Amino acid sequence: MKATAMAHPIQGLVKYHGMRDDIERLPYHDSISVCTAPSHTRTTVEFSMDHEEDTFVVDGEELDGRAYERVEAVVEKARSKSDAAHTVYPVRLESENSFPSNVGLGSSSSGFAAAAMALAEAAELDASKQEISTIARVGSASAARAVTGAFSQLHTGLNDADCRSKRVPSDLHEELKIIVGLVPYHKETEDAHREAADSHMFQARNAHIHGQIAEMRDALRNNEFERAFELAEHDSLSLAATTMTGPSGWVYWQPATLAVFNTVRELREEEDIPVYFSTDTGASVYVNTTEEHAEEVEEAVADCGVSTTTWDVGGPARLLDEDDHLF
Repeated sequence: MKATAMAHPIQGLVKYHGMRDDIERLPYHDSISVCTAPSHTRTTVEFSMDHEEDTFVVDGEELDGRAYERVEAVVEKARSKSDAAHTVYPVRLESENSFPSNVGLGSSSSGFAAAAMALAEAAELDASKQEISTIARVGSASAARAVTGAFSQLHTGLNDADCRSKRVPSDLHEELKIIVGLVPYHKETEDAHREAADSHMFQARNAHIHGQIAEMRDALRNNEFERAFELAEHDSLSLAATTMTGPSGWVYWQPATLAVFNTVRELREEEDIPVYFSTDTGASVYVNTTEEHAEEVEEAVADCGVSTTTWDVGGPARLLDEDDHLF
């Protein structure tokens, strides 16, 4: 059986860092994000006796090594939940991104979310999006939040009943504009997560993160734009501090990253514009502002010498029609 799905990547607002379980990808603490659109990943999967073995292709390149293993983990999770006889056959999975990958824009989140959504359909699972988020999670914890879409929270836990994503109700999608300052700099998030707990800043981050989650949930529910995205900006600095003080001393920010930070602060302090920066594990910058100021902010960010695009809030992962199959 063949199925195709689409999912949007996430911008972390209160980000998770480190995992207590590398197999099930169970994070140490909750996390909250917002999906970004129209950026997306489209994925087609098919279980068939005509395939010789499980094969995974992303943006035209057949996966092997660790990348293959991560997709295989999602496939096996879907298989384990299915009673459909055809899931014993090999699966072919093909995926395409509409935006650059491995530059800090959440391609793994949309990739594994779209894969989980398509696999659930192809495996004939009668599953809610919260349940499908547990399938996506074993590929990337951020992907769980990309399944449920918009503003979502991944709850920590030691099992699928607890560690799943749920929507956080908010009307901020009506005014939020996300200007992306693209800073091409390849990074590997998984390595940073693996050594997170070895940073001397890790316990300090864990001590305050639960309060950050509560503050962010409250700000989103009450549609408090400045409070929500000020929290996101501060969390980005906290995440970077923990990452940079791990054994490998990861420093993802580039000169252009810092130039965007400075521009955002100047716009806020000198022009009184509601604008805040945010980064995940990477050099590219999300600049969060309101629709009223989006054009002015994008021009200022572009003046930093980076490519820019403006995104909106994206919804949950969804199935597509047969006409959208990739093969």
